[in-house]
Amino acid sequence: MSEPEVLLRKLTRREFRQRMQSGELKACVIPVAAIEQHLEHLAMEHDWRSVGHVAVAVAARLRPRVLVAEGLLAGISEHHMRHPGTLSLQPGTFLTVLSDLIDSMVRAGFKNVLVLNGHGGNTASCRATWDQFLRRYQVNLHFLSYWDVLTEADAKDLLQTGHRLPDDLPGHAQEFETAIALAAFPENVRTDVWTDQPDSSPARATPAQGRQFIERIVERVTNCLEEIIDGKRIARVPPFFP
Repeated sequence: MSEPEVLLRKLTRREFRQRMQSGELKACVIPVAAIEQHLEHLAMEHDWRSVGHVAVAVAARLRPRVLVAEGLLAGISEHHMRHPGTLSLQPGTFLTVLSDLIDSMVRAGFKNVLVLNGHGGNTASCRATWDQFLRRYQVNLHFLSYWDVLTEADAKDLLQTGHRLPDDLPGHAQEFETAIALAAFPENVRTDVWTDQPDSSPARATPAQGRQFIERIVERVTNCLEEIIDGKRIARVPPFFP
């Protein structure tokens, strides 16, 4: 028999219903990211591909308890709009759609929901409104950018061109993100032009480096989600006005 599916979109309604009603499903991951310029050498889908890669790997490690729901491939990217081709949502639009996705998963029966973020531009708006989401949905709801599980020690261990957080890790389309792409989806890296731009740090990235980053990220996000499922990591609902 094949292993239980980790992608919600691949299930039929009966398969989802049976897995939820049996108590097998304990949590879902909603990935959010961006489609935006990533310098001259990386495909614009990088944020979406990277967060999706992490989400699926985490769900596979926690199989059959976790499903990856459909998320938001476009994010809040107004600061990249001088580069044509970038897609950007207004913060209100992004948060409204994200809220609807969370609502859908809560109504489906999930009590543990992790919004896994792959784009820095989404962070401030989510953090600013998260208390409202917690009050509304009353579940164990968390927001995490996948690189937040990495530390300065990881940067010093694996990066050659800088160790500052967040400037070099995660940075933007520099050594870290380029290494991730080389390891997970190398067809998205244009190595013939990665030094033909003001920032040449991407050329220092290697697939081996990317594999080590991915392994650390997946292991730590998996541990985080396991703690969420086990009730060891609780998102407390803020009090209502008395």
